[in-house]
Amino acid sequence: MFQNLIPEGSDIFSRRCIWVNGPVIVGAGPSGLAVAAGLKREGVPFIILERANCIASLWQNRTYDRLKLHLPKQFCQLPNYPFPDEFPEYPTKFQFIQYLESYAANFDINPKFNETVQSAKYDETFGLWRVKTISNMGQLGSCEFEYICRWIVVATGENAEKVVPDFEGLEDFGGDVLHAGDYKSGGRYQGKKVLVVGCGNSGMEVSLDLYNHGANPSMVVRSAVHVLPREIFGKSTFELGVTMMKYMPVWLADKTILFLARIILGNTDKYGLKRPKIGPLELKNKEGKTPVLDIGALPKIRSGKIKIVPGIIKFGKGKVELIDGRVLEIDSVILATGYRSNVPSWLKDNDFFSDDGIPKNPFPNGWKGEAGLYAVGFTRKGLFGASLDAMSVAHDIANRWKEESKQQKKTAAARHRRCISHF
Repeated sequence: MFQNLIPEGSDIFSRRCIWVNGPVIVGAGPSGLAVAAGLKREGVPFIILERANCIASLWQNRTYDRLKLHLPKQFCQLPNYPFPDEFPEYPTKFQFIQYLESYAANFDINPKFNETVQSAKYDETFGLWRVKTISNMGQLGSCEFEYICRWIVVATGENAEKVVPDFEGLEDFGGDVLHAGDYKSGGRYQGKKVLVVGCGNSGMEVSLDLYNHGANPSMVVRSAVHVLPREIFGKSTFELGVTMMKYMPVWLADKTILFLARIILGNTDKYGLKRPKIGPLELKNKEGKTPVLDIGALPKIRSGKIKIVPGIIKFGKGKVELIDGRVLEIDSVILATGYRSNVPSWLKDNDFFSDDGIPKNPFPNGWKGEAGLYAVGFTRKGLFGASLDAMSVAHDIANRWKEESKQQKKTAAARHRRCISHF
């Protein structure tokens, strides 16, 4: 149908071209799977593209072995498919991967793996999206494809690419340097002096894991950070915060949580973990910065078994110079410096995403753009926010797809009647 509308000489079919009678979903992580499941329930066809060789590649390939969900499982499950009852309140990384694989199987979701999106651009002439990819076909080499679709769902998430700061002298350090995304276990670091750069949840947990495996970790804390207990009096801190915000302003909920945290954890400032002036809930809402939910690192920090050090000036051969003038001899460096979105590198000519690859409109209004563009997994509210957006996206696309399908049937019926009248 659409091929007949395209003039000769157009490059729209210069690659292997595939018309998708529904949306193209970019990314087969939890967000992409949740959208796909919603579309399956509505009977809408789609294609889901994934650059890795598996679903949820961040979880499968770039997380450490000791990782558990930081929030209770009821806040992390995807739409229409609860966690198994036998799973603990905070499932392990491996249990969560098992859950996601079961989710994909249950909804018969079959992504096209090893297919990397090079560019996606809305073609105003045809009113369609053109998604160009390179597919890694193993020994057969690679093949270029172009998908033509009415809708595109960006589900690559906030954590698509590692952030690796440019530290002076790091190339001369000579020791082992690893991003936390490549860290699995502290077993290889036994007896080593390890500098962990970053004090978020990953930095804290990697430091704890290193200590538990007999290493001597020092953790770089450059800025203020909220450290909260994972639970307060047996109740999830996250759940407590969500509940309080229903009945009181954010500032009061923050004051209450910080008061309770002080009772449980003590004054974290004196251990080098100074709190920001803005409360944890407000900071999360405004800047997307997640508080650290402590699962055992803080007692090791109190006892000096995990050392807190300030910012870095530069590295040298087997050492690091700190802003307080100290020079530490170290064997290894682990960069718990986080991730970023990669959307600006491939989504072209759009005004929906900011330069850092996050939708400009904050949650809950950041899931829908113009011309059939959607986004899931950029809420900075974890899996809970992604699930809410996924349901909105799937429902909206389904309504549009069904409406267009009805219109096409009416048009076809009208053509059929005109054809009969000639006879």
